[in-house]
Amino acid sequence: MTLEKYTNQVLSGPDIVSRGFVYVRESENLMDEARNVVSDALDKCLSKNTTDWGKMKNEIKDSLSDYLWKKTKRNPMILPIIMEVN
Repeated sequence: MTLEKYTNQVLSGPDIVSRGFVYVRESENLMDEARNVVSDALDKCLSKNTTDWGKMKNEIKDSLSDYLWKKTKRNPMILPIIMEVN
């Protein structure tokens, strides 16, 4: 996802890339719901005025990991990437 540097406004994303976890064309609903989980986690961080990227990434990783475990009983590697632009 991409955030604006000074306001922390979300400019794009979150985008989810899956490699070897699920077949994306058959799991579009899962990917859409995962995107919503990530957006909710990010909104939660921004509402608390959290600007530390480590905390933001951990919150995203934890919530997405919990969601995917409940839905698929799998633990994929989750690598949150946050870009900042002026």
